[in-house]
Amino acid sequence: MFNFAAEFIQNNNLLINGTLETLYMVAVSLFFGILGGLPLGVLTTVTRAEHILPNKKINFILNSIINLGRSVPFIILMVTIIPITRFIVGSSIGTNAAIVPLSLAAIPFLGRVIDNAILEIDQGVIESAQSMGANPLQIIFKVLIAEALPAIILGLTLTAISLVNYSAMGGAVGAGGLGDIAIRYGYHRFQIIILLKTIVILVILVQLIQFIGNQIADFFDHRA
Repeated sequence: MFNFAAEFIQNNNLLINGTLETLYMVAVSLFFGILGGLPLGVLTTVTRAEHILPNKKINFILNSIINLGRSVPFIILMVTIIPITRFIVGSSIGTNAAIVPLSLAAIPFLGRVIDNAILEIDQGVIESAQSMGANPLQIIFKVLIAEALPAIILGLTLTAISLVNYSAMGGAVGAGGLGDIAIRYGYHRFQIIILLKTIVILVILVQLIQFIGNQIADFFDHRA
C-alpha cells in the first residue's frame, strides 16, 4: 500500500516537472522565434514585387532562408546542430540545449506565418497610407502589423503548438520535458500508464494554448 502511494506521488511529481520543463522550452524558444521570425516575415513581405520596398535579390534570399529552415525535419535539425548547441549552452542534452534547435525551427516557421498574414491585408489600405505621406517604417508598424495582428497572434498560437510537438519529439535525444518522460519511462520501462498520462497532458496543453490564442486574437480583431 505504502509502495503504491510512494510510486503514485513520485510519478505525479515526475509529470509535473516534465510539464514545467516543456512549458519552459516552448516559452523561451517562442520568444527567440518572435525575435527572429517577426522581422524575417515582415521583410519577406515588404521586399516582394509591387510592395512598399521591392527588392528581388533580398526577397529571394529571405524566402530561401524560410524555405530551407522549414524543409529540415526537426529531429534531423537537432542532431545536425549538436556542435552549435554544445558551443552555446555547453551541453547537447537537457531543456536548455533543446531551446537552440527549437528556436531555429520556430524562426522560419513563424516567418512564413507572418509573411502570409501580412499578405492578406487589402492593398488599398497600404495605398491609402502611402497617399497620406506615411514612410515605409510607419506603414510597417502602423498599418501592416496593426492590421495583421489578429492573424499574427493566431500564427504565434500555431507556432507554440508546433513547439510543444517538437519538444516532445526532442525527448528521443534527451531534450527533457514530457517527451523525454514518455520515452524513458513509458516506452523503455514499459510503464504504459505514464505514457498515457503524458499524452493526455500534451493534448490538454495544446487545447489550452489554442483557446488562449483564439481569445487574444478575438480581442485584437477590430472586425469582430
